Amino acid sequence: MSFCKDCIRGVTHEGIPKGKWEKIGGVDCYVATPSIDYPKDKVVLYMPDAFGAYLINAQLMADDFAENGFKTVIPDNFDGDPVPADAMDPGKNFDLPGWLRLHTIEKSQAPLDSVVSELKSQGITSIGATGYCYGGRFVFNLAFQNAISVAVCSHPSFLKAPDDLKKYKETSKEPLLINTCTVDQQFPHSAQEKADEIFAPFEYGYRRVYWEGCTHGFAVRGDMNDPKVKAGKEGAFKAALEWFQMNL
Repeated sequence: MSFCKDCIRGVTHEGIPKGKWEKIGGVDCYVATPSIDYPKDKVVLYMPDAFGAYLINAQLMADDFAENGFKTVIPDNFDGDPVPADAMDPGKNFDLPGWLRLHTIEKSQAPLDSVVSELKSQGITSIGATGYCYGGRFVFNLAFQNAISVAVCSHPSFLKAPDDLKKYKETSKEPLLINTCTVDQQFPHSAQEKADEIFAPFEYGYRRVYWEGCTHGFAVRGDMNDPKVKAGKEGAFKAALEWFQMNL
C-alpha cells in the first residue's frame, strides 16, 4: 500500500475559513454550518486527503457545502498529525511512506466511526460522505457498513479494482458518484472503466464524471491558474453538491 507522488502535490488556496472546531465523538472536527435554514437531520461528512482537516483548501470546500445548505463536518482522523501543507512546497522531501506507517487505514478509520456514531446519536439520519484521495478509501469503508446515505469519491486512493467495486455493488445501498481524471496512478483509466462496467446497472444510482486535463488531487489541491484544472475542481464540487441535493 503506497501513495503516488501526486498525493502530496498541489497548491494551497486562499481564503478565510468560516467554520469552527468542535469535538464530535471525542474527535476534533472542523464544522461548517449554513447561515441559512437547513435540514438539521442531514450532514455532509468530508473525509480529507492526507493533508487532513487542517488544510485550508478542505475547510474552504466545507464552507462552500455549508453555503449551499448542508452542515459539513471534517473529522481530524489523523490525530493532529496530517501531512503538513508545506509538503507541497517545491524541493520538499516529505517522508510519505513513514507517515503512512503511522496512519494506517485501520487506525485512521476508527475516528470516523466514532464521529458517525455520535452524529447519529444527535439525531442525524442522513449522512452524505465525500472523500478525496485517501478519504475516498474511507467512503467505501463506511458504505460497506451502510453507515452513510450517499457516497462521493474524488480521485480515490487505495481502492482495489475490481474487488472493492464489486463488494460495493454487492453490499452497499448508497448512490455513488466518482470524480475521475486524466492522470491518476491511484485510480487509473483501467479502474475507471471497470467501475463503469460493474455499476452498469446499479439500482441505487451511479455516476462517474471524467475531468480532462486534470491530475490526481485536482479536486482539492488543483492549480486554479490552469483553466482545465479550475474547470475540473469547480466541476467536481458542483457534481458532488448536485449528487447530495438529489440523493441526500
